[in-house]
Amino acid sequence: MRAFLLAGAALIACPAAAETIAITGAHVVDPEGKAPIRDAVVIVEDERIKAIGPAATTPVPADARVIALPGKWLAPGLMNMHVHLALNLPGASRIHGETPDSMALRTLDNAQKALHAGVTTIRLTGSDAGVDFTVKRAIDSGMFAGPRIHTAGASIVATGGHGKLEVDGPAAFAKAVRSQVKAGATWIKIGISGGISDTHGDIGASPFTDEELTTAIEVAHRNGVKVTGHTGSPVASLAAIEAGIDCFEHGYFLTAPVLQKMREKNVWYVPTIVVTQPGAREFYRKIGSPDWYLARVDSVGKQHIQSLRDAIRIGVPIALGTDQYPHEPNGGTTATVAEAEIYVEAGMTHAQALRAATIEPARMLGVDHEVGALKPGYLADIVAMDADPSRDIRALRTIGFVMKGGRVARDDTALVPVAQ
Repeated sequence: MRAFLLAGAALIACPAAAETIAITGAHVVDPEGKAPIRDAVVIVEDERIKAIGPAATTPVPADARVIALPGKWLAPGLMNMHVHLALNLPGASRIHGETPDSMALRTLDNAQKALHAGVTTIRLTGSDAGVDFTVKRAIDSGMFAGPRIHTAGASIVATGGHGKLEVDGPAAFAKAVRSQVKAGATWIKIGISGGISDTHGDIGASPFTDEELTTAIEVAHRNGVKVTGHTGSPVASLAAIEAGIDCFEHGYFLTAPVLQKMREKNVWYVPTIVVTQPGAREFYRKIGSPDWYLARVDSVGKQHIQSLRDAIRIGVPIALGTDQYPHEPNGGTTATVAEAEIYVEAGMTHAQALRAATIEPARMLGVDHEVGALKPGYLADIVAMDADPSRDIRALRTIGFVMKGGRVARDDTALVPVAQ
């Protein structure tokens, strides 16, 4: 086990002896709807929760290091399913000619900041030069602190499409999928429509042939890997559903018939609604977005929020994702929390929005037996805040304690969160 020194938002891994931790005095939220456990004790051994229950019936081991969080509310670590840790959008702050080594450092820095913000699991949906695999291995080995990473490697697209790995024809798509799986991709991402940040083409375009689309999805599934699609096109989305796709990103122009099909086929939706709504203006000003880019954002904003409202009403499975850094300032909070707050504005209950940020992404990833809830045997990914987020999602704005796998990554009540 390792402990962590906290310097600003940076996290540094330090060797430490294995220990038992008891979190006391806090209330435990159940994202799946059960009543909270008040004045709870959470016993953590190594990386997992050993016991959890009311203080009256859950003894604290004599050798445990006690972390007292009286009156706080504990929830599972947040999960963000659409992340680019080396985001490089058009604008005055765009980095040109970035090398893989500097990109890896930027990726690691943003991973550490994401964890500090309470996001303990992320899915990367398009990276360059294999740096995502390098950073994932460094974090998994314990060399550096950071969230759990699921990654799709490079986004695969037809020539001229929205993504970096351009190929054409079914055989080339099959090879591209296999290359990413070989490199370590746990998902495959395909850009089945145009994108906001493209300088060319229609956001609602559908550039894949049916054979290219079917082949990419079939090859991924034969390798045991799920497929998600960047989409702003109802036509492309319907074709992808018929081909067996597992998830859609953005869904700027998802129509009711598409959403009905998604619900019937259990196709997941990762809205990234935060990037097209007014709160994102702070972000776009900071990066110096050009006028053409802002115009493309504005062109999808109203329909995008309507797609989300309709998806919630119809009952499409939704997992939170932002398309901004998980910790990015947005609307007075982080992008991750702002995304969840917009879900409530669009029709979710506060409890549903919390589930969209915890247990639902875990189900989408197929890891809901280990993360997404606070239960004995689960990995100890825990955040603490001032109020119950299942009753008011804005409570997530007050996160001041973060634990990932039994390791304290942030504790605002302590000067240095390191094992004593």
